[in-house]
Amino acid sequence: MRGYFGIGVEDISKRVNLGNLFRSAHGFGASFVFTVDTPLGRGEATGDTSKTPDQVPLHHFDEVAAMTLPRGCELVGIELLDEAVALPSFRHPRRAAYVLGRERGALSPAMVARCDHLVRIPTRFCINLATAGAIVMYDRLLSLGRFAGRPLHAGAEPEPLPPHVFGEPRRRQARVER
Repeated sequence: MRGYFGIGVEDISKRVNLGNLFRSAHGFGASFVFTVDTPLGRGEATGDTSKTPDQVPLHHFDEVAAMTLPRGCELVGIELLDEAVALPSFRHPRRAAYVLGRERGALSPAMVARCDHLVRIPTRFCINLATAGAIVMYDRLLSLGRFAGRPLHAGAEPEPLPPHVFGEPRRRQARVER
């Protein structure tokens, strides 16, 4: 899979949610994790048995205005908003940072304004923050990964993917003969 992603939270207060989100991020291959305006410190995430901050860069930002992302990285807010795109219809950017809001609230207006995209998981009501993050990361893996198509019938074997064929090298500029 080409590209990279990071995932983070804004103003989260439950240590176990932070730990579970970070553990899932590590498992799904996140390039970085981050917190924004979050009182929890580096060692205060419980449930992260993979010790993600020791394996993946962790960034803390005191406020939305201080948040920095890699050049070309698009910020995707995960929030239950009418104007947000339903996750099954969303095309994930190759370079993305996903941000989830606090447990008993929403992303701040400043964060929503900062987002390049807003996405909602089509559920009847809000679900657990760490679960929502895992669903988004799984959807990214499914949509950008190279997997065999699902079979038409339950229990049928998927057709194996054909081997990847590399094309001829592409030159961006014509070579100048000397």
